[in-house]
Amino acid sequence: MSVAVDYEPVLLTHPGRAIAVSLKEYEAEDGYAGWRHALAKMTPDQVVEEVKASGLRGRGGAGFPTGNKWGFIPKAPGAKYVAVNADESEPGTFKDRELMEVEPHRVLEGIALCCYAIGAETAFIYIRGEYIEAADRLEAAIAEAEAANILGNGCLGSQLNVRVLVFRGAGAYICGEETALLESLEGRRPMPRSRPPFPAVEGLYRRPTVINNVETLANVPAIIDRGSGWYNSIGIPPRNTGPKIFCLSGRVNRAGNYELPLGAVTIRELIDDYGRGVIDGKAVKGVLTAGVSAPILTADKLETKLDYDSVQAAGSMLGSASLIVLDEDTCIVRAAALMEEFFRHESCGKCTPCREGTSWLLKVLSRIEAGRGVPADLDLLLSLSGEITGKVLCALGDFATSPVVATVKQYRDEYERHITGGACPFEQW
Repeated sequence: MSVAVDYEPVLLTHPGRAIAVSLKEYEAEDGYAGWRHALAKMTPDQVVEEVKASGLRGRGGAGFPTGNKWGFIPKAPGAKYVAVNADESEPGTFKDRELMEVEPHRVLEGIALCCYAIGAETAFIYIRGEYIEAADRLEAAIAEAEAANILGNGCLGSQLNVRVLVFRGAGAYICGEETALLESLEGRRPMPRSRPPFPAVEGLYRRPTVINNVETLANVPAIIDRGSGWYNSIGIPPRNTGPKIFCLSGRVNRAGNYELPLGAVTIRELIDDYGRGVIDGKAVKGVLTAGVSAPILTADKLETKLDYDSVQAAGSMLGSASLIVLDEDTCIVRAAALMEEFFRHESCGKCTPCREGTSWLLKVLSRIEAGRGVPADLDLLLSLSGEITGKVLCALGDFATSPVVATVKQYRDEYERHITGGACPFEQW
């Protein structure tokens, strides 16, 4: 493998490791230095401002500026909460799992700093139920940190109390949506809330709440320890700073998590230099850059730099940076149907356009893939998608139309081959 970038990892500092980094090991590598520095020398407002200055954007998908989100929390006294989104149910995404399983103390330090910054004493890690090993290791790390007085009551001899609890979810994609996550935490069926009010004002238990992704918080310790200026030297300031973990999967020879500076490599370089190319030397047909939630990029977009703005300019979104590679033998219609089946299954059912529309989209896609489609079905797919997009409470409905609209527009000839030929032209399906 040729190495495209000379880069020292900040987040995944133990590549290839399968066991958790202990508290002793973490502290030997300057772990919790940012936490100690913040408690000794920084006010909560200064922590918020340092995170703002770093340009850190949310790594869960939306890319919203993290410091700004923290700054929305009211200064009024009273209970405040931190909710950590560790649901990670986007297909093709597995970065948070590695962080929690191998670097749990890095995650906990980021959580502690967030609690200090907004004035919260309790944080909940909302983790998907299937992540049994990750949840167990987080709980073990919490016990280590509390025994060392790093977390718990009177953290590091201060007056600050920080309690971190692990909450195991029941496995629902909708819980990746922040208000549905809050509903689940409160013991109700996970469904998105109408907004406003927003979680920063009325979140968990109707109190001000910050909701951040695992990878987002894992960036914070290094920012506080080394400073926002150092952080801005990684990536492309001001909107694409810092490291990013890219999840690479699909038809590549070496799937995995690859940490690189934002904008340091192109899609092609990630596939060829890190993923060791496409299986059997096949050509790339398309790449999903954000799991199944963003429009597919065609092969002519492989020179796109992997940062938020470049991917958006190419016609998609970076999201959680979970890249799924499709090769030349992939049936795009079948791929779209599989993605739509996922969204139909995961729709919470609260919004009629999403609940009913995803079923209709899947029905039309399935008959086209089976060779029973008619030319009018292509316009029908676009029309149905238009009745869902922007007409639902959360982004799931919009995401559900993405594989349909993007593939119909960009691979229309393949849809037409299914219709005119009366069968799927790809035998392996």
